[in-house]
Amino acid sequence: MRAAVLREYGEPLDVTGVAEPDPEPHGVVVDVEACGICRSDWHAWQGHGEWADDRVPTDFVLGHEPAGTVVAVGDRVRSVTEGDRVAVPFNLGCGACSECLSGHGNTCLDGRALGFERAAPGAFAERVHLPYADYNAMRLPEGVAARDVAALGCRFMTAYHALEHRAVVGAGEWVAVHGCGGVGLSAVHVADALGARVIAVDVDDGALERASAAGADETVNGREMVVPDAIEAITGRGAHVSLDALGRAETCRNSVDCLRERGTHVQVGLTTDAEKGEVSLPTDAMTRWEVDFLGSRGMPPTRYDELLGLLEAGDLDPGVLVGREVGLDEVPERLAAMTTYDTEGVEVLTF
Repeated sequence: MRAAVLREYGEPLDVTGVAEPDPEPHGVVVDVEACGICRSDWHAWQGHGEWADDRVPTDFVLGHEPAGTVVAVGDRVRSVTEGDRVAVPFNLGCGACSECLSGHGNTCLDGRALGFERAAPGAFAERVHLPYADYNAMRLPEGVAARDVAALGCRFMTAYHALEHRAVVGAGEWVAVHGCGGVGLSAVHVADALGARVIAVDVDDGALERASAAGADETVNGREMVVPDAIEAITGRGAHVSLDALGRAETCRNSVDCLRERGTHVQVGLTTDAEKGEVSLPTDAMTRWEVDFLGSRGMPPTRYDELLGLLEAGDLDPGVLVGREVGLDEVPERLAAMTTYDTEGVEVLTF
């Protein structure tokens, strides 16, 4: 089969032939119909994460937002059969540890990260292996396109988990989203669906226009305004919840600084080699005003049905964020385009 393989960090992915995956006894093989191209893939391609012992290996297939059809099933799998159309979470739980059994499979003690570690090759490929399929495979609702589910990908489930489960956003609250790439636009769309009043922040007018189309009530251009001041002027007291979708020191600090008393910051974006996982924060002010700082990673597989239910009901439409569909040979170029933020909304590999 053909796949896009990381050979050297920062060098174009090698689109070439690789061995077909075989299902482990607890796994299935999925014929990939679509896979999102995410900024986390860009971080992996750049070789980021060494400071957190989280660097992706070379000679490895990236891609972690697939949807497709099951074509082979391991002999211990009970609830998934050939022909099932499934979504594949990137944070793969084992289904048996205390975290998985308590509904927190995204922090599984023996989990695998699809497209990020040797034990879980990714989905910039014609087929991908899904381990622990009884726990991780998420059946698609009838009539839902694989392209839309790939756009849903890690970005929508990450945004949904961050806002619904971690920050517990309430209807009518002000939510600020810093960075309007894939996960940021998803957070705007999710926050709007949850009934929040949404402020989108970016330095690109095109990204802010897409955010408005996705449900943002207000926009702030960080190149033209002091972001915390602008958000305070809009809200009167600051945001109830603020989410950093980019991971730069500036966006993280702006997110914390724009909160009102007892506000909640959620960190979703991963840092670059400029920050190396460390960002300076106003801890005394956070203590004084009882500001919460939360981390959020992916979403427990056991709660994926909540998100698919919103999709099936029409409350979420990830397809509206898709700016470009590409073939496998175009993936290296589109990944490189993220270096200069030269992408169009959510970009999706389709077969």
